[in-house]
Amino acid sequence: MPALVKKEMQFEREFAAAGGLLLAGCDPTAYGAVLPGFGDERSLELLVQAGFTPEEAIRIYTLNGARYLGREDRIGAIAPGKQADLVIVKGDPAQDIRAVENVEIVFKNGVGFDSQKLIDSVQGMVGIR
Repeated sequence: MPALVKKEMQFEREFAAAGGLLLAGCDPTAYGAVLPGFGDERSLELLVQAGFTPEEAIRIYTLNGARYLGREDRIGAIAPGKQADLVIVKGDPAQDIRAVENVEIVFKNGVGFDSQKLIDSVQGMVGIR
């Protein structure tokens, strides 16, 4: 399996280097083995492990998805006039991508949610039990 993961990582780098629009996101399963948020954190880390800079990995996750959807004028980056759901982390993901694991506040539709309270509220109800 490690050899296949390395090959996939190489393919992703080559695809992006050739001008391909690389997208990323987790694929939640029906039985709860992959959770949005946690799966996204790990995928970002894997993109960096594959050789992308932290900034490139974040762009793949945000702006590239918006471009693919043809909505980059409204979403995908933090800018005046754009709508955004945000995740506030402790640390600087540009320096160490693992900072994305330290989520403090999640903003959805302009409302801030305490990350730990969200996790505590679904304890034992989602994920592998």
